[in-house]
Amino acid sequence: MEKLFLLDAYALIYRAYYAFIRAPRINSKGQNTSAIFGFVNTLEDVLRKEQPTHIGVAFDPKGGTFRHEMYAPYKAQREETPEDIRASVPIIKDILRAYRIPILEVPGYEADDVIGTLSHQADALGIKTYMMTPDKDYGQLVTENALIYRPKFGDKEFEVMGIERVKEKFGIERPEQVIDLLGLMGDSSDNIPGCPGVGEKTAQKLIAEFGDIPTLLARRDELKGALKKKVDENVELIELSRFLATIKTDVPITLDLEALKREAPDEEKIQALFEELEFRTLLRKKAPLLSPQGGKAVAAATSYLPLGGGREEANRRLFKLIQQMQQEGRIKFTQLIWEGNGRWIHISYVPGNLKCQVIE
Repeated sequence: MEKLFLLDAYALIYRAYYAFIRAPRINSKGQNTSAIFGFVNTLEDVLRKEQPTHIGVAFDPKGGTFRHEMYAPYKAQREETPEDIRASVPIIKDILRAYRIPILEVPGYEADDVIGTLSHQADALGIKTYMMTPDKDYGQLVTENALIYRPKFGDKEFEVMGIERVKEKFGIERPEQVIDLLGLMGDSSDNIPGCPGVGEKTAQKLIAEFGDIPTLLARRDELKGALKKKVDENVELIELSRFLATIKTDVPITLDLEALKREAPDEEKIQALFEELEFRTLLRKKAPLLSPQGGKAVAAATSYLPLGGGREEANRRLFKLIQQMQQEGRIKFTQLIWEGNGRWIHISYVPGNLKCQVIE
């Protein structure tokens, strides 16, 4: 069964960066690798735990989008992107290329719109799609087949949000009403103004009564008192806010399942990148980097074995394991890294060639 994961890159990058803000990860070169390390950890968790058959990562393009053209203050309240994040993005893209995971980017449209469009197309094909993001506005896209996959944060694990969870969280009857909720109450994270003086509770009440913003505005004569005055005086602002809050599902991009199909990563490039970044912990976790085609057999070959009698004994047991799996036709290539006696022992195997390198 096809299982598509679409990741909101910048939402995850920012989240990773600020997760380490009190204790940033700085390597020996003075490079802040917090955003990169956190992003890759999240990616590996998804690949290991969820085993998607298809995957893509959507990025916001450089420059503005159609929303900025419509409303210049859109997201204008946000602080300048930290330089460490700017420097991290090209490296993250290099890592994704090494994983052979497609980078999705359309000029003039945000990652939300790209994911919204692709999830909409996948939904029409009956493909189960997981939109990985912490952003609440994705709730409007949720269907039976399109789900939000919220990343874990702190002591909170990954959360999958379907239709019922979205309705419960936002106090609405249908997921698409998230648009109307944000259009009325606004969204400070994106600088969407909403209707001045209307908060979440009032917005929920209006949506429960009228269903959506167009109906509310058409029947606003039924309102009374101060609330009627607020709505009457801000019709254009409410309409603009609804427009800004709406994630597009018609971006000029076509769902290409063949291009999104998960492939075996380029292990050598990944290793070189991780060594350059000094990601020793990630270097020890090679199993998640392997392609799904290898299945549990490859994962078993890349699990950690205790050194026991030292390097010679480890080599003997490793070779025996690989030999057995090769005879059974279950393995062609693997790499392992062991830590022992205060040093790294890097062991790699290609059929007919077993190498061992000690890294002090």
